[in-house]
Amino acid sequence: MTELRELFFNYAQPVVSLNAANILLTLAIASVCGLLIYLMYRFFNKSVVYNANFGLLIFMVCDVTAFIIITIGANLVLSLGMVGALSIVRFRAAVKDPLDVGFLFWGVAAGLTAGAHLYLVALLGTAFIAIAYILLTTLRAEKRAFLLIIRYTPENEADVEAIIKPLRRKLKNKHITAEFAELTLEVNLKKHDTGFLKTLTESPAVISATLTEYGGEYM
Repeated sequence: MTELRELFFNYAQPVVSLNAANILLTLAIASVCGLLIYLMYRFFNKSVVYNANFGLLIFMVCDVTAFIIITIGANLVLSLGMVGALSIVRFRAAVKDPLDVGFLFWGVAAGLTAGAHLYLVALLGTAFIAIAYILLTTLRAEKRAFLLIIRYTPENEADVEAIIKPLRRKLKNKHITAEFAELTLEVNLKKHDTGFLKTLTESPAVISATLTEYGGEYM
């Protein structure tokens, strides 16, 4: 009964003792982890389009998560109120690249461990994932998939087929109108050999030819 009485009357007391030095140290560790994750996203991300705002969001997620965990660990009543408040938040921004979700979870995990004062876990975990990510990105095969979009006159389709015949390709889309035809192909290139583009653009049958890196989704 004594323990229950003490818990009831002291429910608003901090679970852990905090001071300015500990708070600043926690946020500094979270910032270091967030900065490392941001650099991984900035320099090693292979998405077609780099989103600078998302990179800054990853950094902010680490610090925001860290001081939320500090608050939850410091005061029982405030933690219950914060959990209730966060439960009504809805995020409707779509994350198009699945890898971006991994970066977000990485930032949240770093902020959680730093906010729980597990500094060594936060630093070693972030460093380990960063090294593994660099190795997997660097050791990825040189063959890369690209989308080749060719717009040409329909009556000269045989000439276009003769030019692209040596390419390793897979048909993705074919669109034909009275004025032109458009062919979308997935092609694999070795050592970024794009000499065939010059041959395509020099052909009188071809109106335009566009080559873009293919990340696995085509809209």
